[in-house]
Amino acid sequence: MHSDRVLIFDTTLRDGEQAPGASMTIGEKLRIAQQLARLNVDIIEAGFPISSPGQFDAVQRIAREVDGPVVAALARTMPADIDAAGEALLTGSRKRIHTFVATSDIHLAAKFGDDRYGRTMAEKRDTILSMTDRAVRQAKAITDDVEFSAEDAGRTEIEFLVQVIDVAIAAGATTINIPDTTGYCVPKEYAALFHAVRDECIRARGVVLSTHCHDDLGLAVANSLAGVLAGARQIECTINGIGERAGNASLEEVVMALKIRGQHFGTQTGIETRLLTETSRMVSIATGFAVPPNKAVVGSNAFSHEAGIHQHGVLKSRETYEIMRAEDVGQRAEAIRLGRHSGRHGLFSRLEKLGVFVPDERKAEVYQRFMELADQKKEVYDEDLVTIAQESRGGVPVEHYRLDHMHVSSGTGRAPKAEVLVHHHSSDTACRKVADGDGPVAAIYKAIDRATGSHHDLVSYGIRSVGEGADAMGEVTVLIGESGALFRGIARHTDVLQASADAYIQALNQLEGFRADRQDVEFVSDGIMQSFEGDAA
Repeated sequence: MHSDRVLIFDTTLRDGEQAPGASMTIGEKLRIAQQLARLNVDIIEAGFPISSPGQFDAVQRIAREVDGPVVAALARTMPADIDAAGEALLTGSRKRIHTFVATSDIHLAAKFGDDRYGRTMAEKRDTILSMTDRAVRQAKAITDDVEFSAEDAGRTEIEFLVQVIDVAIAAGATTINIPDTTGYCVPKEYAALFHAVRDECIRARGVVLSTHCHDDLGLAVANSLAGVLAGARQIECTINGIGERAGNASLEEVVMALKIRGQHFGTQTGIETRLLTETSRMVSIATGFAVPPNKAVVGSNAFSHEAGIHQHGVLKSRETYEIMRAEDVGQRAEAIRLGRHSGRHGLFSRLEKLGVFVPDERKAEVYQRFMELADQKKEVYDEDLVTIAQESRGGVPVEHYRLDHMHVSSGTGRAPKAEVLVHHHSSDTACRKVADGDGPVAAIYKAIDRATGSHHDLVSYGIRSVGEGADAMGEVTVLIGESGALFRGIARHTDVLQASADAYIQALNQLEGFRADRQDVEFVSDGIMQSFEGDAA
């Protein structure tokens, strides 16, 4: 490995899954592991085999079926743990056993309080050294790739930490992880741990030093980067920063920090950054943990601007307020968000991109209507803008489709199926279509698409309960897109499938209105050009 290469050790499937409520099925883990391979992470920590049959099976399948990254299995410094890890990894072509033991006095007192580990702290420390030596040697007999972690290194006395690591390296560990298990460290003192290990453990020069930071004080990414500056060449992290308590260092953040500030860190990773947002969404869906809009790199607002001054600058040059390109992380480049803080430049630039022409004499009226609407809602969507432009010239939004009938069937062992009857106002005809899908909502939307013949992107789908009790109404919000324009539908119903269908139809009507309005503009424009050409002839 080149000294400027930082290995990315993804532990989403192990430490990330330990976040309360984030458990995933074996199928979900396998799909995420395959996505991580496409993302080009260096190591995937697939699980903790001895902890449960499900964990064992997940590690075994990932080791057998996922090509590319090294697959790691976690094990305590106990013979049965290491045997289980070795068995789970047996069919893998590239495998690592990651063994760990507590080293801080706080952990020793709590976990090794029994006298069989020693009566004094000094005796307990001797036990830890023996366990470390035995475990690493046992793991080394299974695979040449062995990682050792000193749990709670951030609160371990430095002299003992160096002693434990020296023993692990002598026993054959090829990667030494120095974790801030509790998120206690600040960057300067965390970096000092790496300097001490490099200075005191002569043998450390032949191994890779690794960071593993938790976010209890919001410093996981900062500490990980401090570790890199101090010589670490592996970062342990998770997609979206999920994990125990406040989570782990966020993979997408450390990767982009190393990329954008490459000259500062003097390092690089092998991550395919264009897949970051896609991977983030996949993990979000699998765990049920929504990504906050303001999440760095992959959040929906990461490349969005509402303030008028920011919009004006970004419209002239994105570099004025953006330090990375949206495309480089798999986000959409068009991210002007319109609200009460937006200015005229943002509004009319967006209308122009939507193909809506506003004459100079009507701009003041359109802007006034926009500001009035922006005071009433958090964000003004594209369909709102089209409606404002239509109303300012006396137009009336047209209903293009109506859902006359819907039937949905689903059951154990069979794919949900939906049948819809959609009325087309333009032709005064009805179209009946049937489709199946991964879920009832997917089946409904596929059937509606077939009935309308509409092609577009489903950007987002959200549902929330309105009220309390079993008969509470469900409110569904759907966002669809075409050519950078977004169209929203919102509907409420005690039947969430009906609400889902109604919201989708509403969004489609907004989209069709936009298409019709754009065609009118193009027709008028073409007609004007033809008249000029006729005069010239």
